[in-house]
Amino acid sequence: MTESAQQALAILRDASQFKWYVITLLAFVFYVYTVEVEKKNWNLVLAGLAFWGMDWFNEIWNALFFHFNAYAPVWGAPGNTGYLILIGLNIEIMFMFAVSGVIWAKMLLPDKKTKILGIPNRVFIAVVGAAFCVFVEVLLNAANALTWEYGWWSASAPWLIFLFGYLTFFVVAFWVFDMKTMKSKFITVGTIWAVVIVSLILFIPILKWV
Repeated sequence: MTESAQQALAILRDASQFKWYVITLLAFVFYVYTVEVEKKNWNLVLAGLAFWGMDWFNEIWNALFFHFNAYAPVWGAPGNTGYLILIGLNIEIMFMFAVSGVIWAKMLLPDKKTKILGIPNRVFIAVVGAAFCVFVEVLLNAANALTWEYGWWSASAPWLIFLFGYLTFFVVAFWVFDMKTMKSKFITVGTIWAVVIVSLILFIPILKWV
């Protein structure tokens, strides 16, 4: 087992790590969603929840990857935190992803057919957004706040990080945003979160795998 994985396991779901700024971050997330609900911007709210749910999928499979290889997760978050939820997900990252989908969906143009630099705006913003997120991850890795232990998931080979680490989040969030009916939006987002919640219940308290 890598040293970084051992460090993360040492603080995994350790309540003694709690810091009061977590409450401020929680209030910020509530504010972002409350503003959009007040305006009845359901497209934004549901796109945001879809984006957030997709990140949970990634964090769960990353934790399962570590469970089965017992060497290292694909990415880890062993550094200082207010609470480490999963081996690669601390509470600060969680709150960031909770609002990221809303932020990026706000950048979408009203007409999905409108192009930016000759590229459909949904595709353009998804690609730029995913690339920006990879850039931020590279900086976090350089600061040793986010650890990578595999050559195929690293700054020298960022393609998988781009495609599966982020682009899927944008694609699903924007897909939900553009769905024609609210029923379709709620079913899709509800399914995403049902799978996430069932997985967390199954893999944490029942099987104790993550």
